[in-house]
Amino acid sequence: MTPDTVPSRLTLRFDNTYVRQLPDFYVTGLPDPVAAPRLLYFNTTLARCLGIDPATLDDASLAAVFCGNALPPGAEPVAQVYAGHQFGHFSPRLGDGRALLLGELIDREGQRYDLSFKGSGRTPYSRNGDGKAAVGPMLREVLLGEAMQALGIPTTRALAVVATGQPVYRDRVLPGAILTRVAASHIRVGTFEYFAARGEADQVKRLADYTMARHDPAVLTATQPYLEWFRVVTRRQARLMAQWMTHGFIHGVMNTDNMSIAGETIDYGPCAFMEAYHPDTVFSSIDERGRYAYRNQPRIALWNLSRWAETLLPLLATDRATAIERATGVLDTFPVVYEQDWLAAMCGKLGLVDATEPDDRSLVEDWLTLLETQQVDFTLAFRRLAAVLRGQPQPLLELFQDQAALQAWLVRWQERGNRSTTPAQRRIEAMNAVNPWLIPRNHQVEAALTAASEAADLEPFRRLLAALAQPYQENAMYADYADPAPDGYTARYRTFCGT
Repeated sequence: MTPDTVPSRLTLRFDNTYVRQLPDFYVTGLPDPVAAPRLLYFNTTLARCLGIDPATLDDASLAAVFCGNALPPGAEPVAQVYAGHQFGHFSPRLGDGRALLLGELIDREGQRYDLSFKGSGRTPYSRNGDGKAAVGPMLREVLLGEAMQALGIPTTRALAVVATGQPVYRDRVLPGAILTRVAASHIRVGTFEYFAARGEADQVKRLADYTMARHDPAVLTATQPYLEWFRVVTRRQARLMAQWMTHGFIHGVMNTDNMSIAGETIDYGPCAFMEAYHPDTVFSSIDERGRYAYRNQPRIALWNLSRWAETLLPLLATDRATAIERATGVLDTFPVVYEQDWLAAMCGKLGLVDATEPDDRSLVEDWLTLLETQQVDFTLAFRRLAAVLRGQPQPLLELFQDQAALQAWLVRWQERGNRSTTPAQRRIEAMNAVNPWLIPRNHQVEAALTAASEAADLEPFRRLLAALAQPYQENAMYADYADPAPDGYTARYRTFCGT
């Protein structure tokens, strides 16, 4: 069945360079027809940025468009091919098993974004999967992606979620859904790995040239453009990791096919935000050995980049030894950039807004040790620290069992603050601007998704989404979302891929 074409009143600026310039990097396909599409979510703000006027279509028409029953003019659906190291083991052929890239939209500012479906049916890369997705995981991607956006962390975003009216069979029967994702691109480390593993160096070069021109055109004039590009992307990934870590975000499945060359957080499967601080925290049900635990994320990002470097070696120098030396030199900068960004962000979270001092790192580390040994909520501890500057230490003290240890640290922290030239009120404001009041608490996310999936009740989802839109601003209306999970909940909490 060929999808219908949307009425001409929906005008989108498609310019599908990936399809035109890289014909060997995908297979064409069409979304499966949907029996009873129903719009569950539509991001009107994002739509307007992309040049989509929601007023031109009613909910039924939007559902038809964003389930694939009626493709917008200019869409050219393809399933992209890629490989990937999954939990350290190489899979030479993965690809979009339940996704379709519809095309590239040019937004009102002239920026280019991928528009893609997730859960739209089988493709040649589906292997044994059905290519479908369920309501819960797709709405989860909305909640987590929009939370990351509001926190200021680079991320892909959800434009729409449409219920299909058809069942999805997992360990139980679930209601099906299709998500429309917006990304700077879907080019991954795994995309390069696919062609490198096949010995197709010319294809790796074509992909590199395309990706550089699309994401980092400034490097094209460098003396060694491929090396400079590798340096730029490495720096970008280091900074992304620093942001994840300083907000307590755990991705859960940092395979190389889930590392975007554009530097965005992508694939919100078994991800979650840490509550009680513990560096070994793992939520993913499939991460049995803790490979992608919170503390390991920077190391794994560097490991992924090393796999990417291996695919680029022929572009970095004509002889392998020189190429390896150059790649290693860039990879060695990752810990330096990460450390600088992480420490600067952590100092900002502690209100140390002036130039750092030699002992600032130990102050940060000792604070984190306090949180770990006393199992203190990561988000609340940072947020309540600012109240101490207002002469209100009690909310912070209530989080700690050993208050004497906290008091000893607070003396050091206040002495350090006294050397600051920034007034206390400005420090408070700066702390509250980087320490969120609320995050997507795992029990609240699950409650909202359960209501949507099992009772077709979207109100908890909508209310939580509204709260997450302003994570740094305290609002009595959403005070219940700032509370930690009930005792014992986090210890047994597990997330799943949603496949």
